[in-house]
Amino acid sequence: MWQFEHEAKAYGYKIIAGVDEAGRGPLAGPVVSAAVILPGDFSCEGIDDSKKLSEKKRDALFPLIKEQAIAVSTGIASHLEIDQINILQASLLSMKRAVENLSISPDFLLIDGKFTLDMKTDQTAVIKGDSKSISIAAASIIAKVTRDAIMKELHKTYPEYNFIQHKGYPTKAHKQAILKNGPCPIHRQTFRGVKGITNAR
Repeated sequence: MWQFEHEAKAYGYKIIAGVDEAGRGPLAGPVVSAAVILPGDFSCEGIDDSKKLSEKKRDALFPLIKEQAIAVSTGIASHLEIDQINILQASLLSMKRAVENLSISPDFLLIDGKFTLDMKTDQTAVIKGDSKSISIAAASIIAKVTRDAIMKELHKTYPEYNFIQHKGYPTKAHKQAILKNGPCPIHRQTFRGVKGITNAR
């Protein structure tokens, strides 16, 4: 899991940030990204792609990462921005915001996926990076836990959609709730499953 970090250090980079997002697939809510800079002696068993971990495991790892990391930050793109510029561009924007929000400026970025960011910082995109890079994996956990917390809070405002359970993802129950109640203000209006359903609350 340290291969990409070690390669970057071999090229002379000193401050390497892993960047990942959570929330590209849901029908509601924001997309949330995180940027994480880990120390070379970081030790935390169980770090992996957040999608492979249980919610309980992610919640346990979240404070350990924040405690040991050199720097951790998040960046958000709202459901309105997703509808305006599309989910890919919104995801990249939230990643850029996460990097810009770091308290320490990295000199190299490891970005999950196949796209790099519109930034001058040297960087490389790593496909399935959240299972290949310790920094990206840590960022994936921070992003996922942060987004889940946002959706749990939104559940209080829109309980009929049960966001606390599915976090906005297109489950059968969620799609049925949209058909029954219409989309709510935080639904992504351009997404299939929401688009064209007009009995909005």
